[in-house]
Amino acid sequence: MPSFPPALAHNAIEEILPDLFFVSGAMETVLMDLDWQFSRNMTIVRDGERLILINTVRLDDDGLAELDRLGKVTDVIRLGALHGRDDAFYVDRYQAQYWVMPGLEPEDQSGSERETNVLGQTLPLSDASLFQFQTTKLPEGVLHLQRDGGILIACDALQNWLKPDEHFCDASRQRMEQMGFFTPANIGPVWLQAAEPAAEDFNRLKTLNFKHVLCGHGQPLLDNAKEDFSATFDRVFHCQA
Repeated sequence: MPSFPPALAHNAIEEILPDLFFVSGAMETVLMDLDWQFSRNMTIVRDGERLILINTVRLDDDGLAELDRLGKVTDVIRLGALHGRDDAFYVDRYQAQYWVMPGLEPEDQSGSERETNVLGQTLPLSDASLFQFQTTKLPEGVLHLQRDGGILIACDALQNWLKPDEHFCDASRQRMEQMGFFTPANIGPVWLQAAEPAAEDFNRLKTLNFKHVLCGHGQPLLDNAKEDFSATFDRVFHCQA
């Protein structure tokens, strides 16, 4: 039997927009020889009876029962190089199709025998398209859903952490406050350093029509997301634009 990382603390699944669900949970990791604990988010898109999981967070038994009441998990999507801890658990449990960004296709699935699909023109959602960062050192993408005025589902590139939540340890909270993580409509500080994107990617991103953004970290940003994120892009890349 394959072994998967255990479920960590998480909140209940919340419906943010019609057929669009969101759950925040804890992440524990070691970076720069330091222990970190902070929050991360999973987005669940319902398409009829199908459920598509993006930026997976492993749920406990009660959470999985709640998930199963929403529909049938058929697909798991990995949008970023720095996420993926719990993908293999869901692929194995539901025998789901696994979708990853180009450049991530060789990633280990911890014993799963399911074939990996590469995201591109073919996607497991009929009303979605894929935005791909082209200048970055790390593969990263954003899903663009053509519903409810336009929805972006991001991983690490776009973040909307307003304040630390209950999934942070004190040390991580203090370090991340100093690093500027708790900024509305933000570009992920660690991702920005690691991926080194150029302004042209964000200029392309601004051309998409969207009102809402759900990120891998932070709270959902609804209604005014394009205006708020566009202002951030202009501020961060004004010297390169």
